[in-house]
Amino acid sequence: MEMGKEIRRLRDARGITQEALAQALNVTAQTVSKWECGTSMPDVQMLPQIAIYFGVTIDQLFTMDPSQQMERIENRIYSQGLIDSAEERQLEKQLGALAENPELAGQAELMLTKLYNHQAEQYQALAVKHGREAVEKTGGDHDAVSELANAWGSYIPDWNERNHHALIDWFSGYCRRDPDNRCTLMWLLDNLIDDRRLAEAREWLNKLAAMDHTFRVPMYGYMIALAAGEKEEAENRLRALESMENQEWCWAVTLGDIHTLRQEYDEAIKWYRRGQEMQPPPRFTDSAASIAHICEIRGDKSGAIAAYREVERLQREDWGIVSGEELEEVERAIQRLL
Repeated sequence: MEMGKEIRRLRDARGITQEALAQALNVTAQTVSKWECGTSMPDVQMLPQIAIYFGVTIDQLFTMDPSQQMERIENRIYSQGLIDSAEERQLEKQLGALAENPELAGQAELMLTKLYNHQAEQYQALAVKHGREAVEKTGGDHDAVSELANAWGSYIPDWNERNHHALIDWFSGYCRRDPDNRCTLMWLLDNLIDDRRLAEAREWLNKLAAMDHTFRVPMYGYMIALAAGEKEEAENRLRALESMENQEWCWAVTLGDIHTLRQEYDEAIKWYRRGQEMQPPPRFTDSAASIAHICEIRGDKSGAIAAYREVERLQREDWGIVSGEELEEVERAIQRLL
């Protein structure tokens, strides 16, 4: 980051001399020259004055290469809760400029997606907060209940609202254009199974089996058999899945998820713990968080608190998270249970 070069660029863009800038900032022309040559830096207390003069943010005074800009924006997105509208527009503008570079367009679009998803999650949390108040204060008004359920991600029985056909159409088209993309194919399978489009799911599973030789193929075989009501076949596939060897850590976590959905909670906790033990650092917090949720369902407050403390430990020790929204969210869950 070279602030002097950015000051010179801004000065040249304004068409002013070093002397004129120095006069406006109440410093000497020699001082401005030293800044621009990189032999000295403006005092930190002068940065707001310089930013105001040029009509930029303080951040914009620090020239960064594109990867540094992306990292700074991502850190900003996840450093706290809702981003105010003025700053959101600023981030949109910065990412829009980066997206004009063909080499950066994909990463810039990804970062915009992360920004909007973050904002959506924050607004959804606000909707839940105010929705609960609305239900209480309106005596259970039908519209208030519906809005709260919608904000909280409730199951929607109306097929017209809950089906994934638009997503499925887009993902299936992408999979035909890029048939070796395992990640996209798995998301397609997840949504086909959820919509009970099982004949199509079986066809796509055959394509996955041609490129993937991990636990994922028998996992989807189990899910399809279960959705089709083929209980004996589903049980056989589950036993085969459990007996697999030399798998990556997410195999164990997947089995934790399966047993949770079967309400076999002791078995689920066993698999979640195994999955966490198998992970190399930095370890994800999902297993510990899943155990916390199971304990809450069971009414085991002490077990849930212990699991949330494990989430905090992993955040601090494995990810270096010592402040911010992620840590605060876990602490709020703990305080709720005390």
